[in-house]
Amino acid sequence: MSNVEPHGRNRRNAKIGRRLFALATVAVALNGCGPAARSGATGTAAAPAAPSTAAPPVATVPAKPPTAAPPAAERPLPDSPAPDRVPVPPAAEPTVPPVTERPPSPAATGLPGAPAKDRIVADFTGKAPGTWGLFVPGTATKLTGGGRRIALTFDCCGGPGGNGVDQELIDMLQRTRTRATFFLNFRWIQANPGAAKSLAENPLFEVGNHGTKHIPLSVSGRSAYGIQGTASPSEVYEEIMVNQAALHRLTGKPVRYFRPGTAYLDEASAAIVRQLGMVPVSFSVNGDGGATYPAPAVVGEVAAAKAGDIIIAHANHPGCGTAAGVAQALTALKADGLKPGRLNLK
Repeated sequence: MSNVEPHGRNRRNAKIGRRLFALATVAVALNGCGPAARSGATGTAAAPAAPSTAAPPVATVPAKPPTAAPPAAERPLPDSPAPDRVPVPPAAEPTVPPVTERPPSPAATGLPGAPAKDRIVADFTGKAPGTWGLFVPGTATKLTGGGRRIALTFDCCGGPGGNGVDQELIDMLQRTRTRATFFLNFRWIQANPGAAKSLAENPLFEVGNHGTKHIPLSVSGRSAYGIQGTASPSEVYEEIMVNQAALHRLTGKPVRYFRPGTAYLDEASAAIVRQLGMVPVSFSVNGDGGATYPAPAVVGEVAAAKAGDIIIAHANHPGCGTAAGVAQALTALKADGLKPGRLNLK
């Protein structure tokens, strides 16, 4: 047999293989699956195997690719490990990472007029925690004094994923001359010293204490949303007063209001907040669902507020629906004769 026939068959096989690979690539792209079609995928598509010298089987290619993507188990994954190697999972990120800057020593957290840490520990060690949740005795959930006032409050939570600045929201509040309260977390202040200073110096706004590590306030180690809270009066003091000292440096005066991370606390912790000279603040209207609501949902929640309501939303997630939703809701609130103002709580 001459050498011409095998070489001719190889060329025909290669041509058929290239056509089949091109059709398969089009189908993958139209289906939106595979590494090449994924946004941000790091893997690269494997090159097609070289065709064998044997004649390939006849393949039937549908006129239209299927509209449904293949099951997840069948989709190629980028950078898949070799079959003989067991991948080592990355270490789980802690729910509440430590602050990036060493906080002041316990002695440095004392402020004029506030009880010392040892006094708080002595007064509350062994006391029953009492009610636990968002709305506990001793916590402000509504405004006092009557009138047609409401309170817009925005949490700046800090930490990974929470250090953003919603400048669109802040600019809108300034443009509309809308009063609001911003609860600043210690980590957020560290990440955004300029924005924190600007909020503290703006006469439209007041700032509140949103804790040091952004964790629930508990004397017995209770958790909320999977976040471990403080576990003793000593830890409650630190969660409040480390950030209170930072806010005192920022504003030049003691901050009056405290809202714990997640807004969860127990009665004993609420009593500690008050003994330290602050008012623990919860809310009566959840304005943006932890910065997860789209703008229409934010409009619906905020615009439904009644006189005396304290609205909670967030100012640390730019790009979410909060800014646009609150802006639209302000028109409805004004039409109802409701005016956002300071907390003025006792």
